[in-house]
Amino acid sequence: MSAPWLMLGASLLFAVMGVCVKFASADYSAGEIVLYRSVLGLLFMAAALRLQRITWRTRVPGMHLGRCVGGTTALCLWFYAIGGLPLGTAMTLNYMSSVWIALFLLGGAVLLGPARSGPDYRLVLAVMAGFAGVALILRPTIEQDQLWHGLMGLLSGVLSATAYLQVTALGRVGEPGERVVFYFSLSGIVAGAVLTAFMGGPHGHSPRGVALLLTIGVTATVAQWMMTRAYATGATLGIAALQYMGIVFGFAFGVWLFHDPVTPMALTGMALIIGAGVGASFLRSHTVKGDAGPTET
Repeated sequence: MSAPWLMLGASLLFAVMGVCVKFASADYSAGEIVLYRSVLGLLFMAAALRLQRITWRTRVPGMHLGRCVGGTTALCLWFYAIGGLPLGTAMTLNYMSSVWIALFLLGGAVLLGPARSGPDYRLVLAVMAGFAGVALILRPTIEQDQLWHGLMGLLSGVLSATAYLQVTALGRVGEPGERVVFYFSLSGIVAGAVLTAFMGGPHGHSPRGVALLLTIGVTATVAQWMMTRAYATGATLGIAALQYMGIVFGFAFGVWLFHDPVTPMALTGMALIIGAGVGASFLRSHTVKGDAGPTET
């Protein structure tokens, strides 16, 4: 399968995962969903490490710890946001990570001062467009008393951006992707278990609930693999642009299955964030050599 089709498939599966998370949120807390999703991910990654004869031992435990804390927190916040927001809105706010990375680059350029030629004002425009999109999206959610979930979704995008940067750093020191995801899944189990205990313990299971949890784990793992393969074999910029189809799929599922409202303001906000994210990815690809494609938070 070619890289573009792999990315489209990954985007669709991540949207399906979001649908299942939203359905499962009626029966499970965000911590429980993260816990069960991470257990399945750990089993898959342990098998992958064994099949490829990759040891789980690492020379850079501190880097893994930083990546796991940021990525796992982002995942918990994203699942929480999905439970209380229209699906397309929750996915859009999480996909803000490219815009946040551009903002981090701008901050670095300002702090370095004369050592750099100055900030790229095209990045400034991309960041401004992204935040304008957020304002348009969150304006309707304030009226629906969903501001808190919106802020958590926005924060999940910030932490996802830090996680992507840490994954890139781990790749540069030679850490295999399977080991990175293995430790990420392990941290998800720990965080999910702690949150589950803090929120009153696990809920009982039903056939519907088990089916949703299994689907979340399988779709997330397969989508992760497809996205990794797409970035490994395709042009980074084109693949990054196709990744934003996840927002479109999520919005369509939200309207179809959950009767999420369709407002011109929200549609305009999504379009601004998609355009800002694609533009920021393009500019970063010309600014930062060896920039790795994003992986799941």
